[in-house]
Amino acid sequence: MMKYSNKMILAASIAAASSQVMANGLSLNEQSASSAGSAYAGRASTASDASILFGNPAGMSRLKRAEVSGGLAFIDASTDISNTQGQLAPGLPVSGTNEGDMVPFSTVPFGYYVTPINDKLHAGIGLYVPYGVESDYEDTFQGRYHGLNSLVQVVTIQPTISYAFNDKVSVGFGPTINHIEGKLTSALPGAAFASINPALALEPDADVEIEGDDIAYGYNLGVMVAVTDRLDWGLAYHSKVDYNLEGDTTITGTPAPVAPALDGKYDAEVDITMPESVDTSISFKATDEVTLYAGATWTRWSRLEELVVENSAVHPMFASSFGEVSEELNWENTWAFAIGGAYQLNPDWVLRAGYARDNSPTRDADRTVRIPVSDRDILTLGAGWNVSEDLTLDAAYAYINEEKGGINQDYYSGDFENTAHGLALQATYRF
Repeated sequence: MMKYSNKMILAASIAAASSQVMANGLSLNEQSASSAGSAYAGRASTASDASILFGNPAGMSRLKRAEVSGGLAFIDASTDISNTQGQLAPGLPVSGTNEGDMVPFSTVPFGYYVTPINDKLHAGIGLYVPYGVESDYEDTFQGRYHGLNSLVQVVTIQPTISYAFNDKVSVGFGPTINHIEGKLTSALPGAAFASINPALALEPDADVEIEGDDIAYGYNLGVMVAVTDRLDWGLAYHSKVDYNLEGDTTITGTPAPVAPALDGKYDAEVDITMPESVDTSISFKATDEVTLYAGATWTRWSRLEELVVENSAVHPMFASSFGEVSEELNWENTWAFAIGGAYQLNPDWVLRAGYARDNSPTRDADRTVRIPVSDRDILTLGAGWNVSEDLTLDAAYAYINEEKGGINQDYYSGDFENTAHGLALQATYRF
């Protein structure tokens, strides 16, 4: 019964971790429409508007006036599932469906305010959603024992300052206040209790629901350098964030002989460290009309080697399975690379395009139904319109195509292939 229990209780921690993997996989990378148009290739070195507060806080020093910038990103993702198999034990197959339509249409907000204090000092504040995942498989999903519904979101508030030493070098720093919350569901098979009574293997599935949240703190810092009149370089560091999720695990519908001892609500706790990342980019003004970008991001995903979850007040009969459980993830550090460009069509319009290659930290041996992501390619198009000297509107479109990735979990295997369309809209007002 241990293996079934691991999958149920670890759902909370795995899905919380998957929220940032989805930033590497199905694109919760949207904190700026002006950066999205060039695939975020110049995110750390281009201060187009107040959204630079996230990309590189040092870039706030490049803004001449106070400004408010905000918008929405929309994500429409789909998954094709093939070559599936399910087996609880020899001679006991898992039946079910594999529709693949499990990612609801999602909306991601962001907003920033930056103002100069004097010629050298700027201050600002940002509100954005750096990580999040939402998936909702059908109730009859063949991999339901590993996950059905996942809804996890992190909302960050970042007060920030930047300081310009001169007209070439500036630095910035901002602490982050991060609130994470999640709700997850899974199914628990009657076969999990066959060791108590073999007849229980034929009982209907039970339901497991997990909820938890936490507030944790980190920081972002950066440096931006005007190497020449045409070349800018930026470096941004996003710190690790240590979460201690507290919530509860609710189990209902277990077989009648088990229900009195197991059905109920248990306090649950899990520690998760979201990894640090380093983002660097260059922006080169090739001509008066053309600007080129190139960037790279390194993320220390190897911090997620193993997850340990503790449940309290578990009946002694199930304490060895449900009291404390752990699971290896074996994730790897990743690199993402991007190139892009912008063309100033006229004083009012700028056109953007970009390409990014984004690697997944998980491979076939460790990929799960809650994190079915693989290495991906991203193509983007965007545009900015200066409606007036005070108002700019930006829009960006992204097409995301992932390589086919295998899932080989206990009791379920299959091939998952993901695609997604993203649209980001942003308005910036200067005063």
